[in-house]
Amino acid sequence: QVQLVESGGGLVQAGGSLRLSCAASGTVFSISTMGWYRQAPGKQRELVATINAGGVRNYGEFVKGRFTISRDNAKKTVYLQMNSLKPEDTAVYFCWMTADVWGQGTQVTVSA
Repeated sequence: QVQLVESGGGLVQAGGSLRLSCAASGTVFSISTMGWYRQAPGKQRELVATINAGGVRNYGEFVKGRFTISRDNAKKTVYLQMNSLKPEDTAVYFCWMTADVWGQGTQVTVSA
């Protein structure tokens, strides 16, 4: 059974940074596309970033160079480094994997 477990969320001031991690188990991680989505209260879930097995990255338009997705296949972990955070980045961030597997989510709150 595939499981994704996120960590690293929390409360940060505007302009600060956070690093999210997502550890996968029970899957062939190295050939899977991994990603992060987020959902703010009252809004639809939206793409933050994805990275495929070859390391090709794709970002949501709002990222504008502030976030970086990376992966460590040996650790079966995908990361999201978030810099220059804004209050509008406040949301629950979900790890995602090919075949529509989701983590439980981690809260990110950015104060003004």
